Amino acid sequence: MTAREDVAEQATGSGPQVGGVGDYLSLVWSRVKGGETGVLPVVGGLLLVSILFQSLDGHFLTAGNLVNLLVQAAVFALLAMAEVFVLLLGEIDLSVGFVAGIGAVVLAWLSQPQVGWPWWAAIGAALLATAAIGLLQGTLITRIGLPSFVVTLAGLLFWQGVMLFVLGNGGSIQIQDPVLTGISSGTLSRLWGWVVMLVAVAGFAAVTWRRDARRRDSGLVAPPAALTGAKVGATLLAGIGLVLLVNADRGVLAPVFGLPWVVLVVVGVLVVWAYLLGRRRFGLYVYAVGGNAEAARRAGVNLARIRTAGFVLSALTAGIGGIVYASRLRSISTSLDGGTLVLYAVAGAVIGGTSLFGGRGKALHGVLGGLVIAAIDNGMGLLGFSAAAKYVVTAVVLLVAVTIDAVARRRRPA
Repeated sequence: MTAREDVAEQATGSGPQVGGVGDYLSLVWSRVKGGETGVLPVVGGLLLVSILFQSLDGHFLTAGNLVNLLVQAAVFALLAMAEVFVLLLGEIDLSVGFVAGIGAVVLAWLSQPQVGWPWWAAIGAALLATAAIGLLQGTLITRIGLPSFVVTLAGLLFWQGVMLFVLGNGGSIQIQDPVLTGISSGTLSRLWGWVVMLVAVAGFAAVTWRRDARRRDSGLVAPPAALTGAKVGATLLAGIGLVLLVNADRGVLAPVFGLPWVVLVVVGVLVVWAYLLGRRRFGLYVYAVGGNAEAARRAGVNLARIRTAGFVLSALTAGIGGIVYASRLRSISTSLDGGTLVLYAVAGAVIGGTSLFGGRGKALHGVLGGLVIAAIDNGMGLLGFSAAAKYVVTAVVLLVAVTIDAVARRRRPA
């Protein structure tokens, strides 16, 4: 169910009534046939990609490679989530790759021993700098009326130039702070991995059960209690599987185990943005503007403010992606390929299920799409394929995702 349908049901107090599990599953199936496919295509695609690469190389589904894949996917997922904000508004941001680079440059420069900023201040300054970039670009788009494609394309070129100017002849800045480098390389202990997983599943169970119970009490469409319990149980099993995976020793020369910190960073961003888009008035306005801007304006929504905020949040999320990128490489240099990163960001958001036509998508779609992009890159790397082949396969997957979205859009009721 989309956010707009949920709001419509709450406003009218109407909606199809379901009795048992069979009735609810029939309703879900009818919505899938009507174009409300949700995350089914990308989850199915991710399973297909995993099976294919495992059949071609038995190392793909090993603990070491899967954990490495999660770390690889972090930057793609964060940049895809950044792109989700603007795609929901029916806009596009072509600058997120180099905005991430600016965030990484600010972080690396301020954390140098000769500058002496503590790690938390360097992170805060990097995020403030990227949010300011989003505010500037969003203001140009909303207040002057310039197309987002043109403004963010100019931003791509401008911020790339700023990066080159700041990095200068040296071409790179090393990151030496152990906390900053530990964002991507650090891991939790085995015990803390279990603790974090159980707390996360308990929180998910509480929120899900409360939400479904309130919907049932209000006479709205909601899963029967048995299905809600099954969803929580499946989540617990998935969490147990993940912890067992990351706690396996995947070291070569020395023991390496534990849940990477960067996975918690991505999950934390996902939870915050999912709450903002799904449970706050701002999220409702974003979907309304992306679905029908004129109707939203007549309903009293400040279009300029919502669109500007969308670009600010997009740039802020890109800044988090830049921090993770710099942490993983322990440096930032002029070799950053921001153009490719933004293409992967758009591709990840769309492959994950976000519509290019605006008004449909979730933060989760960016994470799932980022995992698909990383799985393709990782699997083809194991098989020894060239970068050219990776681009071709990613392009084909993107075309398939856009085709699914376009076909599903035609099948949805007006």
